[in-house]
Amino acid sequence: MLLAGCVSPPTKWAAPISGQPAASGSASPGAGGVTAPVWGPCEGYKKLPNITLECGKMSVPQDWNNLSLNRTFDIALIRARSVGQRQRIGSLLVNPGGPGGSGVDLAYYLAQGLPNDVIWRFDIVGFDPRGVGKSSPVECFSDADLDANFGADPDPVSQADFDASVALARKLAQECGTKYGDALQYFSTEQTARDMDAIRNALGDEKITYLGYSYGTLLGAVYAQLFPKNIRALVLDGAVDPTQSSVASSEGQAKGFERAFTNFANWCKTAAQECPLGGDARGAVTAAIQAARTAPATGANGRKATAGWVFTAVISALYSEQLWPALAVAIANVRRGDPKDVFELADRYAERDASGKYSNLFDANLAVNCADDDKSVTVEEARRLQGEWRTKYPLFGASLALNLICAQWPGKRDPYPAGTANGAPPIVVVGTVGDPATPYEQTPKLARMLGVGVVLTWQGEGHTAYPQTRCITDAVNDYLIDLKVPAEGTTCPK
Repeated sequence: MLLAGCVSPPTKWAAPISGQPAASGSASPGAGGVTAPVWGPCEGYKKLPNITLECGKMSVPQDWNNLSLNRTFDIALIRARSVGQRQRIGSLLVNPGGPGGSGVDLAYYLAQGLPNDVIWRFDIVGFDPRGVGKSSPVECFSDADLDANFGADPDPVSQADFDASVALARKLAQECGTKYGDALQYFSTEQTARDMDAIRNALGDEKITYLGYSYGTLLGAVYAQLFPKNIRALVLDGAVDPTQSSVASSEGQAKGFERAFTNFANWCKTAAQECPLGGDARGAVTAAIQAARTAPATGANGRKATAGWVFTAVISALYSEQLWPALAVAIANVRRGDPKDVFELADRYAERDASGKYSNLFDANLAVNCADDDKSVTVEEARRLQGEWRTKYPLFGASLALNLICAQWPGKRDPYPAGTANGAPPIVVVGTVGDPATPYEQTPKLARMLGVGVVLTWQGEGHTAYPQTRCITDAVNDYLIDLKVPAEGTTCPK
């Protein structure tokens, strides 16, 4: 399963599922264990020039639908405030997607990278969603398990190889089930959307201003359905279509990554100095993956660049056009027996450090996606789709068909609502034409579903748009600050 939602730095993925309507309303402070954050210094983050940083934690109910359960999760927060702040509007709550990306890390990054007009008017507030990072993290998988998962063949053809993939996925799913049991259902998107309203209330904002990337657009869309009258402004960049099934989502990503790879291959033909793969980049990558199946290059400490690691490096680089030259060099080098650059790209995506330790990004990603999905494919259906999608999407289809962990997930499901945001103000939905992880086709679908969505298009490459280009930046800034909604159909050139 690919990540659908992050922005740079560690930029990740999204995976929407079908859902059911839910009741509105949030608990008052103190109900169900809700506590206000206590702010203090931020450990592990360097001081930023002209920015004050505060970190804190608050408690939220594990189950917003059963406050009498009297069990809570901790939610980690960061607040970045410009020392030159003036005409303050309130807080800008941010989420990087994934699911599994750290909103605390994103806010720290954006405090250095957002336009001054925004930083001067808003506190930039990030939170690690329940189960993520510092917020009661889900930790199911060992580093060895994740190495095995990422290193596995992305397209196991023989029955024996396929059965081995099924067994590994079953082991990972059972590890989560054994550790968390019935609590797995509480890591769902709807529960996190309700946490967001508790955060809004704790920050003292009458209405929320929110910037969500990739999977963060799904989180924002669910919030808009649950709390439409609590919205000041929502920017949803890298749109996820909440109405599609998990199968449709995976196929959309397969199509999106094939399209992005074709764009990369075409770039290689015109950028010979930066792309040492020649005129057939697709052939070079396919050959590198195939060679890695039988004779993987060996790197430091005996680590082998198997087909899975080469495939993950390709996925990683397609999230940003800026990484295309790095991908070309990595493939050329691994074919010569040097996997260093392949590992660098793959580890960036997997959040694996130099010592081989992982963050809990993928633990949380699977916990959220599987809790959300009440219509997971069966193992047999995945095997059928693998063959069909291999033909339709030669590089990415087979791998994206194999959602084998959710197919064997032991936890109960908690699907999110997928409908209109009745009573909400206009919501800006941003789409990038060349986005591989959240294909552009989802952008108008999300806007239509919400009923108040306004599409803003960037004719660029990579995953998410704001604030990468002046046209998009100006339009989003005008909306966030002055609530000036872009004209319907606004399109920004590359």
